[in-house]
Amino acid sequence: MAVGAGVGGAADLITNSHGLVDGKITAAVVITCIVAASGGLIFGYDIGISGGVTTMQPFLKKFFPSILKNAANAKTNVYCVYDSQALTSFTSSLYIAGLAASLLASRLTAAVGRRNVMVLGGCIFLLGAAINGGAENIAMLILGRILLGFGVGFTNQATPVYLSEIAPPKWRGAFNTGFQFFIGIGVVAANCLNYGTARLHWGWRLSLGLAVLPATIMTIGALLISDTPSSLVERGKLEMAKLSLAKIRGKNTTDIEIELADLIKSSEIAKAINQEPFVTIFERQYRPHLVMSIAIPFFQQVTGINIIAFYAPVLFKSVGFGSDSALIGAIILGLVNLASILVSTAVVDRYGRRFLFIEGGTQMFIFQVAVAFVIAAAAGVSGTSHISKGYGASIVVLMCIYAAGFGWSWGPLSWLIPSEIFPLKIRTTGQGISVAVNFATTFILSQTFLTMLCHFKYGAFLFYAGWIAVMTIFIVLFMPETKGIPLNSMHQVWEKHWFWRRFVTTQP
Repeated sequence: MAVGAGVGGAADLITNSHGLVDGKITAAVVITCIVAASGGLIFGYDIGISGGVTTMQPFLKKFFPSILKNAANAKTNVYCVYDSQALTSFTSSLYIAGLAASLLASRLTAAVGRRNVMVLGGCIFLLGAAINGGAENIAMLILGRILLGFGVGFTNQATPVYLSEIAPPKWRGAFNTGFQFFIGIGVVAANCLNYGTARLHWGWRLSLGLAVLPATIMTIGALLISDTPSSLVERGKLEMAKLSLAKIRGKNTTDIEIELADLIKSSEIAKAINQEPFVTIFERQYRPHLVMSIAIPFFQQVTGINIIAFYAPVLFKSVGFGSDSALIGAIILGLVNLASILVSTAVVDRYGRRFLFIEGGTQMFIFQVAVAFVIAAAAGVSGTSHISKGYGASIVVLMCIYAAGFGWSWGPLSWLIPSEIFPLKIRTTGQGISVAVNFATTFILSQTFLTMLCHFKYGAFLFYAGWIAVMTIFIVLFMPETKGIPLNSMHQVWEKHWFWRRFVTTQP
């Protein structure tokens, strides 16, 4: 059963300036994209839940008692209370598993389809959540995290590609931001749950175990939608591809035939080359695509946003907040990020990707530096000063403005860009590399952040601010505008770019 089948009254397709069919928004494509984007729930839930659980005393007492001993020492530097490699391994083990899964998923997504990989990812995540909820030792805890990582690796690879292929080109940016929006929903839901369960002795089990709910929602949802026309054509299922187009584009037979013919042509060109995708992507003509698939996810992580999201409660406690205040601060941060994603959805296809990248980067740089200086003034260089409520409120406000800048720029766009720039023959490979880089960078940063906070103190935020400056300059110089360009015409943006045109060849 496919969601949105046979929706009547759908708007006809129109021909855009590139000479290809450009679909208007139909009820079916909206429903399908919302259901697919729910794949972000499991990633967001995990980001939010892990940070809150690691501040719960029963959880720390059972698995990481040394941290409670540090916290009990009144003379401990506030920056260093949570500096534990075992604790960071709990968080970061998911991302090394996700790294391996994303590379495997690139082949699976091409072989069995985008939707089926999303279903597989949801099932594996569900199993990992069940093991974490019932964990009795660190080994079970890490095993559950590894399974969660495989689940997230599969869904993060398949979902953005699915959304970019299913959405009309004119509105591709808005539909693709749905993935980041559901990540945001998952983060907020997890933070709220942590706040509610923090007072329960077994609250950490409830928080970790309830990850089965978002996994169930997205898995059932994925089963109810059809695969993308591009994926079906790629696998030789032309009749199913035609039916899929009819469901999401409307009933204009002529326009469906035009779009189907274009997809078949792209698929035939890809198959005629008959070359290993991991070899093809390293060819000179795909140099700009490869650079972006590495640079964009790397830069997204060195903004420091996911580190703040993972460790928001820990971070707030480290700079003087009480347990409840730390969890409330994390909820506020998540809500601001969620609202800012809606801003991105509204403007990304009007003002373009470059504008949001540059504005968001500038905003994040300014307020990341501001956070560093306020924390330095509040906690002192040594980290032993008591932080007043006024300073604490200022830190939350500055972090919220920083998070808003991320939410309408590097958050959603870092999933959008890699999913839309690659030709069909290397699309899943490119997305796999992008997700792998994202997880690899996240693993390194999450494994080192608490140690960095202990040694760099407030300078950790200046470290991330420096990277934000670098990546904003990178966008100004090297990122072409991709809004409204059909996927099969994306080669034009590289051919017209002042730097990348020396690498690409003119397409027939």
